[in-house]
Amino acid sequence: MTTTSLLAPASPAAASARPKLVTAPLLLRLVTMFGASVSFYLLLSAVPLYATATAGSGAAGLATGALMVATVAGESVTTRLVTRFGYRRTLAAGLILLGAPSLALIGRSGLVLITAVCVIRGLGFAIMVVAGGSLTAEIIPAQRRGEGLALVGVVAGIPALAALPAGVWLASRAGYPLVFAVAAAASLAALVAVPGLPTGGRGRSPRPDRSAGLLTAVANPALRRPAIVFAATTVAAGIIVTFVPLVLASAAGSDTALALFAQAAAATVARWLAGRYSDRHGSGSLLIPALLVASAGVALLALSAAPALVVAGGVVFGAGFGVAQNATLTLMYGRVPAVSYPAVSALWNIAYDAGMGAGAAVFGLLAGQTGYCAAFALTAAVMLVAVLPARCDRRASH
Repeated sequence: MTTTSLLAPASPAAASARPKLVTAPLLLRLVTMFGASVSFYLLLSAVPLYATATAGSGAAGLATGALMVATVAGESVTTRLVTRFGYRRTLAAGLILLGAPSLALIGRSGLVLITAVCVIRGLGFAIMVVAGGSLTAEIIPAQRRGEGLALVGVVAGIPALAALPAGVWLASRAGYPLVFAVAAAASLAALVAVPGLPTGGRGRSPRPDRSAGLLTAVANPALRRPAIVFAATTVAAGIIVTFVPLVLASAAGSDTALALFAQAAAATVARWLAGRYSDRHGSGSLLIPALLVASAGVALLALSAAPALVVAGGVVFGAGFGVAQNATLTLMYGRVPAVSYPAVSALWNIAYDAGMGAGAAVFGLLAGQTGYCAAFALTAAVMLVAVLPARCDRRASH
């Protein structure tokens, strides 16, 4: 089938024959996705703040770093779990590992316990991302995949916009135990949807291990360059999510919630706009502007801890980050045949998770020596190093 035929309007008969999109399995899958996302994002900022309050300086970075390292490790083995146990049992395990450990933090503290909880939750989140994404692709009819993935994106994005700031806000109003309990309940309640999910694909076995494909993707400069650019922005994303609540610790909880919400909202809008632009003009020209805007947002955070400026920095960074998300992934998919899409997805997600974890861990150690303002300024400067692979990528594509 040619591109022209794909873009041609469907006949009335073909339109009437389109398969139903919102089926019972998809609705149940959306329930598990929503519950997992709420649980994950509620604690993504609340746990680092709790770690600092109970375990001292540097604990916030270690908490987020442990979460992301475990997530990357879990992503590399989840396909084997699905192959052996099927989707239902694998997803059930993911929901339990993501939700139940947070209950251990109620009434208890300590760096070892907090780190262990983050590691277990990271494994659970990895399972939900990899196994859940694979199952979603199986459930959505191929003829309506674009529309279906758009719907899934909205459901996955709502918790990032709402639960991320809500975790910090709720902790400041009602205390951390309630946040931990709600996060556990959101994930564990989604278990009711698991029995209705398909146990496997539509008569197809889950996809095999793609470690060789991932290594090939890493060795390909056309894929590696955009991944490096994206990783430069995800490093800053992990820092902002982890440390903005600490920067605003003396301000009202609503200021922290507003800053996190503004960053997530800006990223969501910018990603959508970048997608519309890319369809018309291509994505290659967006890499350097996205990097510069994201770096400028981090630089704003270095100027002052005033809540208004922190919110502004979050908005500017979020805009650059959203563009980088769309531009890098679109470029990488466009440079490989369909058979290599799984390797591209794996490389892009590892750049996402590893960048966030490494950024938070290193920044925590750095800020302990230099203070937040100097650490943000250095981060903004280091991000600009990624302009070099972005420029090489632009020249290579012409």
